[in-house]
Amino acid sequence: MIPFVSRMSVAEQGVWIKQLAAVLPDEVILPFAELTAEQKQQCDVAIVANPNPDDLLALPALKWVHSVWAGVERMMNELESPTFSIVRLVDSNLAKTMSEAVLAWTFFLHRDMPRYAKQQAQQAWAPRPMVQAQERRIGVLGLGELGRVSAKRLVDNGFSVAGWSRHAKQIDDVSCFWGEEGLTSLLSQSDILVCLLPLTQETAGLLNRQNLAFLPVGASIINFARGAIIDDDALLAELEKGHVAHAVLDVFGQEPLPAEHAYWRHESVTVLPHISAPTHPISASNIVASNIKRYRLTGDIPPAVDPIRGY
Repeated sequence: MIPFVSRMSVAEQGVWIKQLAAVLPDEVILPFAELTAEQKQQCDVAIVANPNPDDLLALPALKWVHSVWAGVERMMNELESPTFSIVRLVDSNLAKTMSEAVLAWTFFLHRDMPRYAKQQAQQAWAPRPMVQAQERRIGVLGLGELGRVSAKRLVDNGFSVAGWSRHAKQIDDVSCFWGEEGLTSLLSQSDILVCLLPLTQETAGLLNRQNLAFLPVGASIINFARGAIIDDDALLAELEKGHVAHAVLDVFGQEPLPAEHAYWRHESVTVLPHISAPTHPISASNIVASNIKRYRLTGDIPPAVDPIRGY
């Protein structure tokens, strides 16, 4: 018996449960709401997607949970001291999908598409000088799986790429920085800054007024990580000053983005509805199924999230 614990709609849960059941034919997978009191006492593993923490705490025999999403920050924040391991989705297809979005929107900024859109609105025919890709400096914040694959894809397309992580890393053809001093260096040489960091206590509000000021004048930002990493007021101030030329934002502190938020109406902001790297149920279910089958055979729990680091 494996519960599917989620705050999704009943219809959305049904899609996931149907797919998971197809690849886990030896398991019975039920939505948490359908579990009996006796079944709740017996579950040692659960599959989750933005679960209500109270539901997880109602499963006393739980040893681990497997998220169908790569991001588990909300779960980590809502569970004060979980007694079970939390395993996030690690999907190579997700990294490829993210790198595709990073490349697409990097080219959008690199080829001055926001400026040409403004010129069209003004009926202005004004070609701009073209900058070669190797002359455009791209900074990638976060060099985990998503950041590593995205950085390499940018390199393959001719860009000059640097990256930053909390600890030292090495990636071929990517200048890697780390630590507090490394962050300043990375920001100061990023014409386009791509944020792919996990949301942790250390990264919340990282792109604040002080750190945004290190960017070169006229730099642009792509945030495909988590909304809380950016100080919205600080970014809006830098956009108004022209220090930051444009921001492509796919994630926000509150989603959907409230109708009254300034980002919607700002001419130098592109708002996306959290679509840069959607999880695909088929791919994700196959990974979850493989890990659960291995656990049933060996008792081995897949590598879990570090509760201190938050990822």
